[in-house]
Amino acid sequence: MKTEKNMLWLERVEALIQVLEGSSIGELELSEGGLDIAIRRDPGMVLVSTPAVTGVAAAVAGVPSASPRAAKADTTLAVNAPLTGVYYSAASPSTPPFVNVGDVIHAGQVVALVESMKVFNEVVAEISGRVTAIVATSGEVVQKGAAMLRVEPL
Repeated sequence: MKTEKNMLWLERVEALIQVLEGSSIGELELSEGGLDIAIRRDPGMVLVSTPAVTGVAAAVAGVPSASPRAAKADTTLAVNAPLTGVYYSAASPSTPPFVNVGDVIHAGQVVALVESMKVFNEVVAEISGRVTAIVATSGEVVQKGAAMLRVEPL
């Protein structure tokens, strides 16, 4: 009976986490039947778009302002996580990574693995280009839709 009750709560928590995916909510607390649940996201895991600070606002924020000529438009595209899970840059610890910064990748090429619920899912690039950055850290959790790699299209 107790195991069944625990499974119901686990299912409830998993459903809440799925609802929160893709939202801007960072924290949720729920109290029901004498049981308290708190779900807090790690701010580093949430993909947030923030405007660049320039000019007067930069001086106020203590950030050195960049001249408009020095700023180059970012033309890179992201290879995003297809689901929430643990990101792996290689098939095993003893094998080389799927991609490195500077490598040219092609659409359809496996560029990473994401482990979710003990299943390893291949991440396949949808674009061709040169890898300019590896954003995710191998062995760390990535959120669905979060950038794992940045690619300069060719």
